[in-house]
Amino acid sequence: MKSDKKRKILGAMLLVAVISLGFLQPVQSWIQLPDQLTMTAGEETSAIESFESKVPALFSVEEKNEDAIQVTAGSTPIKNITKNEEPRIEVTPGGQSVGVRLNAQGVMVVGFHALHTEQGQQSPAEAAGIQKGDIIVKINQHPVEDLMEVTSILRSPDNSNGIQVELIRNGEKIEKTVQPSITASEDSKQLGMYIRDSSAGVGTMTFFDPGTRQYGALGHVIADIDTKRPVTIHEGEITRSSVNSIERGKSGLPGEKQASIVNQQDVLGTITKNNTFGIYGQLNEGHDLENEGREPMPIGYAEEVEEGPAKILTVVENEEVEAFDIEIIRSSPQKHAATKGMVLKVTDDRLLEKTGGIVQGMSGSPIIQNDKIIGAVTHVFVNDATAGYGSHIEWMLDEAEIDTEDVERKAS
Repeated sequence: MKSDKKRKILGAMLLVAVISLGFLQPVQSWIQLPDQLTMTAGEETSAIESFESKVPALFSVEEKNEDAIQVTAGSTPIKNITKNEEPRIEVTPGGQSVGVRLNAQGVMVVGFHALHTEQGQQSPAEAAGIQKGDIIVKINQHPVEDLMEVTSILRSPDNSNGIQVELIRNGEKIEKTVQPSITASEDSKQLGMYIRDSSAGVGTMTFFDPGTRQYGALGHVIADIDTKRPVTIHEGEITRSSVNSIERGKSGLPGEKQASIVNQQDVLGTITKNNTFGIYGQLNEGHDLENEGREPMPIGYAEEVEEGPAKILTVVENEEVEAFDIEIIRSSPQKHAATKGMVLKVTDDRLLEKTGGIVQGMSGSPIIQNDKIIGAVTHVFVNDATAGYGSHIEWMLDEAEIDTEDVERKAS
């Protein structure tokens, strides 16, 4: 019995020791080392020197061969990092305020309300197992894309006992049978749920490729205001928008741009993708973003981002894109795509006076450093409106499906 107790105590001590290792600075520094170092043709030396300047003093960097570098602690190799050569892609930075209109795939369930049924006061849809955030795509085998179609189907004569509902939940198709409440005065079947068929909002253009007209904007997903789930788009478009006023941000309450669509018919382009890194699509032929005199700019990879001064491009009044000073507090080259690769802080007195820092609607504002576009603003700190997160530009380029091989051919 005593030996069993000793083994348990020893095991617990070892577990605590292993966990404690993760909090040691050398271990944390080793964990944060990237698996690969991205560099562009002809810039290998400067890329390695830049990386070496960011490596903690307890480590040293040595070139192992033409394909990799080696990080050592003293004379002990601790990690091999692969060299990843990429073309120096150029895109046109944005900063424009854009209106966003999304038509969701099907209709989204955003809530429930109780009705009089044979089982008492309840929501028939909720009782049947339908959940907030479900996307309804068919009712009684009829496809639905908007509220009008749902109303029409529920008003049509049907003597069946149940309503067959086909929905999408977490990417999977599910079928439910709902026993409706029949309202004689309205001659309509009621399912006891609130639904929505589209979303709209305001954000900021991050970049576009003048050759392919592919663009990226917002820097984060558009989610339904009630369910907080990403909106699955059926179709969508972006338009010009004008900032009318700013609701300043303060601790615990992010501010917001108050903007309006300039011209309902002035559609800049389509929206084909809405995900963690923003919205993406293609600008229409003849769009006027190129008429603003802004030239394409090379991108800066995550390994090239430096702590220190940078700028963001955004609109705080009407449609005028302006540059404002910020500081990159921290940048972490990431092994996997993520929206919080940088921590930034607004230092521009004029922007702080106008907005209080980062406000809603500013998401997607391109971040510029050393004459390169390095990322986009994505989130504001709830308890500090002057600071927030940014995403590295390469993740957004991947989502925009800009063909780097095609860029490389154009450069050659």
